Amino acid sequence: MTHPDYHCAPVPPFGDASAPVLIVGLAPGLHGANATGRPFTGDHAGIILYETLHRHGFASHSESLHVDDGMQLIDCRLTNAVKCLPPQNKPVGAEINTCNRFLAQELAQLARPAVVLALGGVAHRAVLKALGLKLSAFRFHHHAVAQPRDGLTLISSYHCSRYNTQTKRLTGPMFDAVIGEVREHADRCKATGR
Repeated sequence: MTHPDYHCAPVPPFGDASAPVLIVGLAPGLHGANATGRPFTGDHAGIILYETLHRHGFASHSESLHVDDGMQLIDCRLTNAVKCLPPQNKPVGAEINTCNRFLAQELAQLARPAVVLALGGVAHRAVLKALGLKLSAFRFHHHAVAQPRDGLTLISSYHCSRYNTQTKRLTGPMFDAVIGEVREHADRCKATGR
């Protein structure tokens, strides 16, 4: 085994299952969630995500280092479309399809109204598939907002990966605007008394 101290197992969701927001990423990163056992912990995408979540009141800290760091999520839950580290750190269709039933269960358990934030095109399509919708029903584009089901809002964003942020495909202000919109939707969900 190359990294005997790594988690190296399916990475479970993180956060309260009754939260009004579910954030769906792609898959555990080799030296991120695969190592730590917590989504978006230990990699570049997690640095961006947790800083932004904290700024909008979704996280108790601005940095997630390991599973015992005291991090708590507020009004949101994190998961991935693929639960295990994929070969070459890039999931293929078979892995996405195999894990889709787990995502479908997570979506079915969401109390309504709820907001789902899909980070990247793969997560966006995995959410649609898990909801039993045609992938052509709602096309992916950055900061897209859709209502695929009654009481469910789907917001999509470019993934906060190192590649996307370093190439400026996704800038800090762009991602901040998306998380700000998620916050507004979450507050509306909470105001309905759920």
